[in-house]
Amino acid sequence: MTDAQLEKLVRFQDPGRSLGYVRTMDDQTRATLFGTTVREFLVAERELEDSKRAAVESLGARPDVRAALAAVPLRSGQTIVALGESSTADRLSWFELLAGLLAAGRPDLDLNVRNLSVSGATTTQTLAGIGQFARTGADWILCMLGGNDARRFDSAEGPRLVSEPETERNLRLIRRRAGGGRDVRWVWLTPTPVDEAKIAAYPYFAGITWTNRDVSALAGTLGGTGDLVVDSGPSVGVDEPFLEDGLHTTLAAQASLAAHVLAALASSRR
Repeated sequence: MTDAQLEKLVRFQDPGRSLGYVRTMDDQTRATLFGTTVREFLVAERELEDSKRAAVESLGARPDVRAALAAVPLRSGQTIVALGESSTADRLSWFELLAGLLAAGRPDLDLNVRNLSVSGATTTQTLAGIGQFARTGADWILCMLGGNDARRFDSAEGPRLVSEPETERNLRLIRRRAGGGRDVRWVWLTPTPVDEAKIAAYPYFAGITWTNRDVSALAGTLGGTGDLVVDSGPSVGVDEPFLEDGLHTTLAAQASLAAHVLAALASSRR
């Protein structure tokens, strides 16, 4: 395994989330699951943490970000939970950066921030495990799901992994059941656009594809929830927004989305 392959695995995969029945998992177990040594695993993990810290510091130096941090309608002791797929499970994701910004810029809030996203998850899989989410006691749930549902087989006109009606149904049920009866504030993020040409050229995506047409359709569905909806589209306006697979975004795009979400939260006072 190359260093780049290990970095990508550690960046996007967290066995502790996908294997929820495992109560504890030490570094040796994690390294074994990744097919590497403990030392190599810890090096990859540390390098990702360093990248995240640098991105948080860079964002935190921006006047607009500092102003948004001061205005977020959060209360001390609240719990903020993220539900999502690889775009949020990413160790360098918008949510991880947002959590870092809140910890550094608003330590007075003493927030409980939990990222429960699982790479590869569909809305169906998330709904199936919704019981554990309902027990988190969340005050805010930030949800970015549906990208994996829109995976198509064979061609852009091929069948979807999860049909559009089922995705819409699942999202409604997730919203209804994830709060555990509490008064939870929801924030929905549309899946980011994709680079269809890069997806078509990526060898590991042979036989599957994603289209921006499907991404746009899902954004329209979220608009009917009545909750705050954040359009992730502008986040890919940075230079080189996509990794080589055309589906996952770079740290620069994730940082752009983190700032966009923070601004949306700051403007959502009620």
